[in-house]
Amino acid sequence: MLGGAGALLGVAVAPAQAAEVAYATKCVPPAGVGLEPVEGTTKVEITAPATAKVGEEVEVVWKFVQAASKNPDIIDLPANSVQPSGTLKAAGAQTTDVAMQGPRENPAIPKGGNMVLSDMKGTLKPTTPGQLTLTPDAYVVNAMSTDTKCAPTATVQPAATINVTAGGGTSTPTESPDPTGSGSATPTGTPSSTPTASASASASDGTGTGQTDFPGKAVQVPYACKTPIGDKNATSPVQINAKKNGGSYDLTVRFEKSVMDSPADIPKGSVKPSMEVVLGGADKGKVHVEGPVNAEPIKSGDPIEIPDLTGTYKPGASGKSTLSPGVLTVEALGTTTTCTPTKSQVSLTLDTTQQANGASGGGSSTSGGTSGSGGGSSTSGGLAATGAEDDSALKALGLVAGTAVLLGGAVFTFLPGRRRTR
Repeated sequence: MLGGAGALLGVAVAPAQAAEVAYATKCVPPAGVGLEPVEGTTKVEITAPATAKVGEEVEVVWKFVQAASKNPDIIDLPANSVQPSGTLKAAGAQTTDVAMQGPRENPAIPKGGNMVLSDMKGTLKPTTPGQLTLTPDAYVVNAMSTDTKCAPTATVQPAATINVTAGGGTSTPTESPDPTGSGSATPTGTPSSTPTASASASASDGTGTGQTDFPGKAVQVPYACKTPIGDKNATSPVQINAKKNGGSYDLTVRFEKSVMDSPADIPKGSVKPSMEVVLGGADKGKVHVEGPVNAEPIKSGDPIEIPDLTGTYKPGASGKSTLSPGVLTVEALGTTTTCTPTKSQVSLTLDTTQQANGASGGGSSTSGGTSGSGGGSSTSGGLAATGAEDDSALKALGLVAGTAVLLGGAVFTFLPGRRRTR
């Protein structure tokens, strides 16, 4: 963070030593991929200075020497889509955990190809003279927003020893930021806010002088998602806005706040979202809304934003009609993910007047695709990142419609030597 020059000045320069160690490992795949934990052997090489002084910051490098298995025949892993992080145990003269993390750098890995993980680095500041041993411990492999967690199942032998001598400097150890594997803090709780009451508005159809813009309330919608290889729960705030257009309403559905960063390059024209807005109250039926495909490629590390979903609602009944987020579908890279709300949440209530061939009891659908027709002042947002890790908000959706889960299933077998029997 301080730049190359600062890092060079702050890290001790001493003769380096490298040693390899192998240890039994149990890896747990991401939830929802339908795969069991696996056990195998991890081989790593730890490089550290042979000597250091108290208070002198040293750099340690963790290199993955060998992956015990190849990438399974599930899906190709794109370039720069895999990032490792882990913990190195320091013991002896000083006891502390050293946070290690590698860059999201890897070549494209085809189905059946050898796994390649980047080198992880961390820093340590010795506090006490004596011998300081370094031992690799648990680590996490993040691929396309899914985590595979691996931990030793037996005692691990130290891989390097630093001889620490007395010297100037502080006796307070520095700790590297705790790596998350995904490059950002992982939410640890589910949303605490309760859905707000729906917005209610009326309009004048006769004179044209009544209200025309009707912003809805953002409501937390819990989804049960069906991906190509498994199920996943997700929660996201959704807002439905309406703009009077003659006897009909132009609808705009927005996923508010939060965006997620793309863990890999995604080509343009590969993500297409749509939703069926559910009508209630006086009116019945569904309204189809959809958004355009991504017009530009999304680079690794850039935010993935879901555009406004738009469509037209023609009332089929007179009275107070409610609009609620319904089934959400995302098509991407040849896959389809369908998410169904597990609880109905009304975002908008309108005083409607029945129109010929309106929605009541049936569907009122038009292809949306263009945004900007709805009322309100909120801007287009991305999928929310709320909830616990296992319920992360629509991550499988926002990335590549379930491909993230597929990749999680592929990557978690990157080190096992054998699969446990079911």
